[in-house]
Amino acid sequence: MISIKTKLIHPDAKLPTRAHNTDAGFDLYCTHSHCNEFSFLICHSGIAIEIPEGHVGLIFPRSSIRDKDLSLTNSVGVIDSGYCGEITACFRVHPFEDGSVAYYDAGERFAQLIILPIPAVEFIEVEELNDNTDRGANGYGSSGK
Repeated sequence: MISIKTKLIHPDAKLPTRAHNTDAGFDLYCTHSHCNEFSFLICHSGIAIEIPEGHVGLIFPRSSIRDKDLSLTNSVGVIDSGYCGEITACFRVHPFEDGSVAYYDAGERFAQLIILPIPAVEFIEVEELNDNTDRGANGYGSSGK
């Protein structure tokens, strides 16, 4: 188990929680939200975390986002271990048929945080790659429908 130092930077902030011990993601709670100049919904968690070196924090939408008709603008948020500011999420707003839009209220869970280890990687330039695999260089749709 790793410990993640967490600073509450808003009076209504809550520590991330999991509904079940077996859940991969920790729910993030909204302290407040607002639309920016591009009409994107910005949700604030009111927390900052210290991710240990060699790890990354990934922000994913929760499955209940289907009820909101919102989408995370960058699909998955990446929090590097060197970042120590507030965790926020930026959502694209998709108006409902009646023109109304969804948002997150203070106290609502708006995203989930997953902490993963990152291996040390070195890229080495080579002349040839081993293409003697089942897939080879076959890309999009190569495994069928």
